Amino acid sequence: MKPFAPAAVLVGAVLGLAAVTGCSPAPRNAGPLRATPYTAAYAPGGCPTAASLPLPKDFPADLPVPEGAVVTSVEHRNGDRLIVATVVRSGFDATLAFLHKQLPKAGYTPKDGEVEKDDAESNFSSPTVRGRWTLRKMADCEQGVYLTYLTSAVS
Repeated sequence: MKPFAPAAVLVGAVLGLAAVTGCSPAPRNAGPLRATPYTAAYAPGGCPTAASLPLPKDFPADLPVPEGAVVTSVEHRNGDRLIVATVVRSGFDATLAFLHKQLPKAGYTPKDGEVEKDDAESNFSSPTVRGRWTLRKMADCEQGVYLTYLTSAVS
């Protein structure tokens, strides 16, 4: 029965390639999975549906945060660094304008900023705090942007 010979050759070739390339159901040395910084519940469209987490006590009280920002995660890192991730629903341009206007009004000096089509970032500092904010459009949440603050006390 000759019709089965091509199938046997094809199966043998696939198995041989799998053995040579090391294909397996689980990746080797994958390490532990890491959660994304945006841990609040999201609707099917991607917008947060959970209530905002509270700002941590060590978040600089005078650092402006847009009205209605939903805090989605808080992370304390070594060196007294604090990362606060939020989602803001006022759109990229309005949130960027807020940061450009309100941070200097609150005594924060911007430095080394950059604005691109879908994201922006800038370092900032005051006499007591140094940090960085990042802003990134959300593709799956109308007028939604990720706004993340990284702060640490000036030593």
